[in-house]
Amino acid sequence: MRETIHIYHTNDLHSHLENWPSIHHFLSERRKKHASESSLILDIGDHVDRSNIYTEGTLGKGNVKLLNEARYDYATIGNNEGITLSHEELDSLYEQAKFEVIVSNFTDLEGNIPRWVKPYKIHQTASGIRIGIIAATADYSVYYEKLGWRLQDPLPRLQAVADQISPHVDVLICMSHLGKSKDEELCELIPSLDLILGAHTHHLFEEGKMVGNTLQAATGKFGMYVGYVSLEYDHSMKRVVSKQAVVYPTDELPVPQNAGHTMENWERIGKEKLSYPVFTSNSLLKKEWFNGSELANFFGKALLAYTNADCAMFPAGIFLKDLPEGPVTAWDLHQCLPHPINPCIVTLSGAELLEVMELSKNEKWPNLEVKGLGFRGKYLGAILFEQVEQDMHGQLLIKGEPLTLHQTYRLATLDMFTFGFFFPSFKTAKKQYIMPETIRDVIKWYGIKEKHKCRA
Repeated sequence: MRETIHIYHTNDLHSHLENWPSIHHFLSERRKKHASESSLILDIGDHVDRSNIYTEGTLGKGNVKLLNEARYDYATIGNNEGITLSHEELDSLYEQAKFEVIVSNFTDLEGNIPRWVKPYKIHQTASGIRIGIIAATADYSVYYEKLGWRLQDPLPRLQAVADQISPHVDVLICMSHLGKSKDEELCELIPSLDLILGAHTHHLFEEGKMVGNTLQAATGKFGMYVGYVSLEYDHSMKRVVSKQAVVYPTDELPVPQNAGHTMENWERIGKEKLSYPVFTSNSLLKKEWFNGSELANFFGKALLAYTNADCAMFPAGIFLKDLPEGPVTAWDLHQCLPHPINPCIVTLSGAELLEVMELSKNEKWPNLEVKGLGFRGKYLGAILFEQVEQDMHGQLLIKGEPLTLHQTYRLATLDMFTFGFFFPSFKTAKKQYIMPETIRDVIKWYGIKEKHKCRA
């Protein structure tokens, strides 16, 4: 006897909820279609993204509500769930979840598995097929440890869990928020895997990809596709004998009649929850992407005050809206700085700092469209410095003193710069990540600290 297991999956939605009503409707219809068969719905992480006002206003619990309503069975976490929420916020994120969260390589600092996490799941179908589900999230260990969590090296950990449960399962699936290249390694490391559902690097396999005996499936990003995998299981042979994967473009799916109202309601909820004032500004703080501005001056002072660094550097493109004169609400701050970006202090020699300043003059950078790295704007904008000046003789001054090549300086900047894409020296430099505070929290703190004066 042969039986088909139907699996639907999403990944890297990043709170792009414009397609969610269609996704929800599609999944509901598919559940009805497969009512007499085995079906699973899984999310492979980064469903949450705090750049969305509904997500920010609910601290991700609104996303969990959406997954509940769409009757998801299992989910794993991506780095947006894992490192853009405080320890307490992540620890309570799934309190109302009606699905199970699986992460094989995640514990607290004492090595204990949190109450809301399972390292694996053996899901049994009505006909008795035992489906083993393992999962792992990308290894941002430095960030997780700052937040009171610990990640194990994902590939060896997945191999150990697979070895542990393989004698007890008929089908083995991995929910991988590790990225495309890691998934390729995983196929070689655990050849008994029937299916890898991928995420993190936003890759898309329109018809899946076979590596050895393992089928890989992934749906890109932002809810642009819903994935479907069929696994045909032969009960007499006790194994999967056929595997197929496809994706459904969400812009071709039926749109429910109430979709517009639903999305307006999410925005209303988010805005209401962020409507409280956080400080009062005596003047309009205007943004500029390709020059300095009142808002940039204010943020530069805030970053220096918060970090107690020697100087600061940031891109003007982070500011998406002006900050108003008068009461500044949490919603205003979110509209201005929606990015899940943390401040960071990088320790550099004077010579390295000089190199950074020279690199920052790249004429192509201000108009560079940045995607990823936590950046949720469009253009990088001008690279701006605070407490860095040039005297009448062209001598660079840090905190009013001439820059010395062999002296050590603490540069306050954004964590998006520390991966080495823009400034290679940052990759190996000593770094102090400030977490869970985002750059939005820094400007909020400074506005309150200034006792409502708030003049740039």
